[in-house]
Amino acid sequence: MKRFKYIITITAGLILASCHKLAVTPLNILSDNAVFSSATGVTAYFANIYSSLPIEDFKYEQNNGFNQDWQNFYHPGALCGELVGPYGSTYDGAGGFGYWPYDKIRTVNVLIETLPKYASSFTDVQKNQWLGEAYFCRAYFYFALAKRYGGIPIIKTVQSYPAPINELQVHRDKEVDVWKFIEDDLDKAYQMMPETSVRGRANRYVAAALESRAMLYAATIAKYGSTNFVAGDARSAGFVGIAASEANAFFQKAIDAAKLLEGKYSLYQKSADKVKNYTDAFLDHDSPENIFVKDYSLPSNTAHSWDATMSPRYMTADGLSRAYPTMEFVERFTSLLITNADGTPKRFTNTGDLMTGLEPRLLATVYFPGATLRGLTFDTQRGLYEHFTGTAAAELSSNPPNQQFRHLSGSTDALFNGKRIIGFTGVSTDGDDKTRTGFYVRKYIDYNKAQADCGLYKSTTSWIDMRYAEVLLNRAEADVELGNTSDALTTINQIRARGGATLATPGDITVNYVRNERCMELAFEKQYWWDIRRWRIADQILDNTRYHALLPFLVLDEGKYIFLRDNEPFQRSYTFEKKYYYEPLPGGELNKNPNLYPNNPNY
Repeated sequence: MKRFKYIITITAGLILASCHKLAVTPLNILSDNAVFSSATGVTAYFANIYSSLPIEDFKYEQNNGFNQDWQNFYHPGALCGELVGPYGSTYDGAGGFGYWPYDKIRTVNVLIETLPKYASSFTDVQKNQWLGEAYFCRAYFYFALAKRYGGIPIIKTVQSYPAPINELQVHRDKEVDVWKFIEDDLDKAYQMMPETSVRGRANRYVAAALESRAMLYAATIAKYGSTNFVAGDARSAGFVGIAASEANAFFQKAIDAAKLLEGKYSLYQKSADKVKNYTDAFLDHDSPENIFVKDYSLPSNTAHSWDATMSPRYMTADGLSRAYPTMEFVERFTSLLITNADGTPKRFTNTGDLMTGLEPRLLATVYFPGATLRGLTFDTQRGLYEHFTGTAAAELSSNPPNQQFRHLSGSTDALFNGKRIIGFTGVSTDGDDKTRTGFYVRKYIDYNKAQADCGLYKSTTSWIDMRYAEVLLNRAEADVELGNTSDALTTINQIRARGGATLATPGDITVNYVRNERCMELAFEKQYWWDIRRWRIADQILDNTRYHALLPFLVLDEGKYIFLRDNEPFQRSYTFEKKYYYEPLPGGELNKNPNLYPNNPNY
């Protein structure tokens, strides 16, 4: 019997019966019959596939890949101004990490080819469900490839080893054909799968959600990549880039896919307290908004470190933080009222007074100075002024009039006249393990966990890979691109109402307005990096760009606080070269297969 190499985890019941025999087949080399003739074998096979899906979760790093170590602050948002963090520049992650999952795609193709041979062992419903899941998983892998490289080889069948080298050295396909292949696989998945599934597995609506995401990506590449691109042989051959004439059809497919989820999922709305409600939407295991999630646990050694690495050490058991929301991100929601009409800094009795009247969704996304977590206060303070006169602009100039009265420090133990110079949560002159911007990430932080449980590898909050709010945003963006502003307005206002924001009006609905809504709603969910690439605006907004902080100071002789909007202390600059809209094909793969040439432009 033909054998393939299946590297999978098989349940005890499948293998223990053979344990008493001396000539036991190695567990990672099993026959087709052993895998595909029983539900147990197929389920175990799928466990391997799902565990290798390229889900960009807590542990994903743009420069190193999936399932990385505890340093969850290596967040792609810190490459592009959503956050500032440990990356020295945009280049640190723009080149990718050589992702090339054709071994995983082969595993899926084996199932698609082999399972029908054992159809008599299962009902048609069960067989179709599994085949539908396989098409979904294959599309997921190809989506991860296409958004990085554009056109790559489409391999639908199992390549046999050994085989003539010319059969294995396949050519690239055009980018547009890859996106249409993804669409076709997801259409098959939707048709074949049932409406529901076990947690962490796909059903027809999970496939539809992914299709709305993928088709929107393809549409914007077609529309905006047709005018902002780097010329080269790969582009001339169609391996990167999609004709602008394809854009509207892809936008419509994104809308059609999104509409399939109407009435099947809903925005999380369990609490009348808008801040609590939005916070809990990312913590509630049973949220009706969640479409596709990835779970973690301590017994399985899969727990992550989000709580320990996105919160200050002052509030955790161990770890440290290094990625912080920028002032520019906060200003997507509103301009903070920190100066008077005459330009002088407003005085505040407590730093937390600044939060009064802000949008609940913002307060549930970002921890401001004066907020609390686990019974502790974000006492964020950049330093002290003995006294302060004049305007904020003058103080931020090259000749600040109050500089001689200003005190900064790198230590939380440092005092001046009995007052702590900086807070336990920053802002320090030494290192970046306390906020550099005045803010901390709140999304996904489990405020219910005791401080002692907020350590490295102790967080088990699920990653929400797809949720209904994103599907609504996909639909709204495609709508506004096609001129369907009425539908876009209705969709956007569902999201804004849930977040406690002022509702949009018909005059508000423009492409930029909908994009900004997406940036606010999906903050820190590892979407922004890809969004600015597909919109082809990254080279414009990241052009030797520096980001800003909200820096609180205590004015001693007044006993009041002021806030200054200044450059974040590290003053790193971020530049995105146009060639980064595509990553280079992995060098090792080019060496093995010269038919993959030409490489993407300027690589």
